[in-house]
Amino acid sequence: MSSLPRRAKVQTAVYKDEFSSFSELSSASEGDDKEDSTWEPQKKVPRSSKQPVCKQSKPKRVSRAKTNAKKNAVQMSEGSEGVTVKEEVLNSSVAIADVDLEDRKNKLDTMQTLKRAKTKRKNSAQSPSAPRTKKLKADEETNQASNFKSEGNSAETPSTSTLGDGACKKEESEDDCTSGQSPLKKVKTETCPQGQPVTLPASADNITEEVEMSWDIVQVLSERTNIEPWVCANIIRLFNDDNTIPFIVRYRKELINNLDADCLREVQQTLEELRAVAKKVRSTIQKIKKEGKMTECLLRALLNCKTSEELEHVSVPYKTGSKGTKAQRARQLGLEEAARTLLENPGKLNLLSYIQPSVKGLSALQDIETGVQHILADMIAKDRDTLDFIRKLCQNRYISIQSSLAKISSKKVSEKDVDKFHLYHNFSCNIRTIHHHQILAINRGENLKILMVKVNIPDGVKNEFCRWCIQNRWRPRGFARPELMKILHNSVDDSFKRLIYPLLCREFRAKLTSDAEKESVMMFGRNLRQLLLTSPVPGRTLMGVDPGYKHGCKLAIISPTSQILHTDVVYLHCGQGYREAEKIKRLLLNFNCSTVVIGNGTACRETEAYFADLIMKNYFAPLDVVYCIVSEAGASIYSVSPEANKEMPGLDPNLRSAVSIARRVQDPLAELVKIEPKHIGVGMYQHDVSQTLLKATLDSVVEECVSFVGVDINICSEVLLRHIAGLNANRAKNVIEWREKNGPFINREQLKKVKGLGPKSFQQCAGFIRVNQEFARKFCSSQQTESAGPSQGAVVTLPAGAEGTNEKQGKKKNKTAANVVLKPDPLDQTCIHPESYDIARRFLSFMGGTLCEIGKPEMQQKIQSLIEKEGIEKIAERLQTTVHTLQIVVDGLSQPESFDFRTDFDKPDFKRSIVCLNDLQVGTVLTGKVENATLFGIFVDIGVGKDGLIPIRNITEAKLSKTKKRKSLGLGPGERVEVQVLNIDVPRSRITLDLIRVL
Repeated sequence: MSSLPRRAKVQTAVYKDEFSSFSELSSASEGDDKEDSTWEPQKKVPRSSKQPVCKQSKPKRVSRAKTNAKKNAVQMSEGSEGVTVKEEVLNSSVAIADVDLEDRKNKLDTMQTLKRAKTKRKNSAQSPSAPRTKKLKADEETNQASNFKSEGNSAETPSTSTLGDGACKKEESEDDCTSGQSPLKKVKTETCPQGQPVTLPASADNITEEVEMSWDIVQVLSERTNIEPWVCANIIRLFNDDNTIPFIVRYRKELINNLDADCLREVQQTLEELRAVAKKVRSTIQKIKKEGKMTECLLRALLNCKTSEELEHVSVPYKTGSKGTKAQRARQLGLEEAARTLLENPGKLNLLSYIQPSVKGLSALQDIETGVQHILADMIAKDRDTLDFIRKLCQNRYISIQSSLAKISSKKVSEKDVDKFHLYHNFSCNIRTIHHHQILAINRGENLKILMVKVNIPDGVKNEFCRWCIQNRWRPRGFARPELMKILHNSVDDSFKRLIYPLLCREFRAKLTSDAEKESVMMFGRNLRQLLLTSPVPGRTLMGVDPGYKHGCKLAIISPTSQILHTDVVYLHCGQGYREAEKIKRLLLNFNCSTVVIGNGTACRETEAYFADLIMKNYFAPLDVVYCIVSEAGASIYSVSPEANKEMPGLDPNLRSAVSIARRVQDPLAELVKIEPKHIGVGMYQHDVSQTLLKATLDSVVEECVSFVGVDINICSEVLLRHIAGLNANRAKNVIEWREKNGPFINREQLKKVKGLGPKSFQQCAGFIRVNQEFARKFCSSQQTESAGPSQGAVVTLPAGAEGTNEKQGKKKNKTAANVVLKPDPLDQTCIHPESYDIARRFLSFMGGTLCEIGKPEMQQKIQSLIEKEGIEKIAERLQTTVHTLQIVVDGLSQPESFDFRTDFDKPDFKRSIVCLNDLQVGTVLTGKVENATLFGIFVDIGVGKDGLIPIRNITEAKLSKTKKRKSLGLGPGERVEVQVLNIDVPRSRITLDLIRVL
């Protein structure tokens, strides 16, 4: 079901990386050199693909004159033959260098660079006198992970942002994301070779800390996500440079090794988690230093923490208001020396010498033995090797999570709520095989105080652990008397029971919950994407129906352009059905409407039966009326929102819901983006997962969908525009205001004139914004006629992006500029990014095509024949670009003018009749539409008023369509399927289905 590749890592590696870096905590009085050596942080094994450390200062602002001088000098060096350019520019303002080296060589260079940086970092870490004054900020991760040195690359990556010479300087136009001029603003310039170190801006992050973490964020990120280190380094750098996921996925494929958006989101979430841990470590270190309790061993322990659980385990004794642990109180009594002597030289230990009758805790021999036991237990629980051993031991044993019915004394818990969790009243499952939805259900039951949950570690683990501790790790270095061995045995047993076992339980449950929440959020995102990308039904007049009983059914008729033609209220379920039928027929005939859209809320079933009965009687003749059912989730919330009030002022909120229901069929994406994603209602346990993570993921999915579909800049709404990558509410508002003030956009270059939309924002959004060429040409023609008519003056026609200039400033300049007519660029209606316009033009010239042929069959034939003859790799090499960039150019030139990739997805299921639950029989084969997808199965609307469930075990890859484009192996909302009824439970209204095939 998941669209993300499942991780195939060995469990040992996972636990070791996530939980093994626990501290070797001891007090400042620990002075024995041999004992201290056991707490030294584990030295990292040098890998060939470590990230570099680059001492990078903040990039300086370079004047335009100096910039142009550098560009000219570089372009001169470009003239030498045989120069192979191997980088592609990350920022649109930077020249897109020619990616010409093989992936193999790129990765080799990356490994060498990362190795050199690792060596440098290791040497600096080994100097004991050097103060720890390096920055911790999550930018430090990329300073270590992906800060790439750019020196020496000028000859390989010539800047080509200026095209004034008239010659094609390789991919010059990609430098500034324009087709004919240098950028309006100078942006930080970077290179981005595939898998090679790249310079990062010093201001990439806001976290500033004087501590350096002991772990390598690129390596940890690679291990947790199972992605190559060079890809992780590039991803960190791309995110630090404020690149959006849609832009990266479409225009920077080489740098991320063709990862999809879901994978990028997972990496981003993991990166944020690591940065959050580093931030917590920073604040914890500051707090402990302020209290004067910091020791060298504690500092090492804190810097080794990779998870919140590890940090909590190390820092909990030092929290404000804490009375300290039993071990700390024993150390304060001076018993640490006795504990160390028991391990180092037990023959010399005399516990009677520590007795002080007047001191509490030292008054009796038993008190002293107890104190020594607490110190030893604490040392065992904080030892790295000991924790590594117990974790490895647990990996090979059967560890289960168990739930049982709690002793309910609260009157707030009803029997109905208790029955909901009947599957978990006596439940037990291996933590490695338990499903994500089971974890979420158990957690919910525990939060409601209905279930009691515990992690069961078998006694065999404890016995083997205690035996290993006594005989190996914590074995005294000399003969120990029986009474001392008894103290050691009690210490090991106490350490496991009181400290290590609770720690393991927290770790297991935290990881299970985290994984379950992430998978639930990912499932929610996949369902949302499937719903947003439902194929639109353009060109139809639609009647939206918001069903109801007492307050009637609200009707709204909208035109093919989504304009409201008529609204009304009819009372179909109050004994006036036949009288209202005449009104409905009259409305349908008057507006020539043959499609009815019914919301699936209250009275939906009765309303559907009403329309189905009239259709079967051919009541609406001569119209051939069909109807469909759509989800009205979020329609009520939207109808009373400020956005709806602004869009439909003066209209009753109930009627607004009917309008929204109709528009969800006409253009689902444009309508559903107006509603907060979590209210659309596709997913499970949305209230139990992290709301921050859920919102971030769903907003990212909406941005991805809107960007990949694209918007027409001259007709799109402000609400839709704000979801384009690189834009936000303020920028979208400024774009709309500019459009209203200055008229429609003629080309993409005019976006740079919008207030607040700088080069970086332009780079991110330009490829997803379309300019309708027919509309632009008509507008230019009318403007040219108006300009030449009254004044009979000359009209200057400039290419896209060019601006009229005048030596004299002030009014004369404005007057001249008023007579300038911008020329539309046919490439502005394609998915080709402005940074690749030069490549597109060279490709057209190479195959003998013209811009006028874009999207026409002749263009498709020319491209197909050229690729079959030359091969896309050779063409890319000849054009000195990458295969991925050339593929985008080919797609943009081949796709028809009104291309919408949503046509590959499913349309709403239009019906004319209805089936009842009682009409179903086991074995009946039906067609239906997927309504929701969960981690345990798929809910399908088969037209009987109750969704049927296809259990997850009945969905196999063989049953899924191999020809249809899909984002994952799982089914999503909107897809049409053929199913067979397996079981019908009429009293509980439950239908079990089997998937036959996807239609």
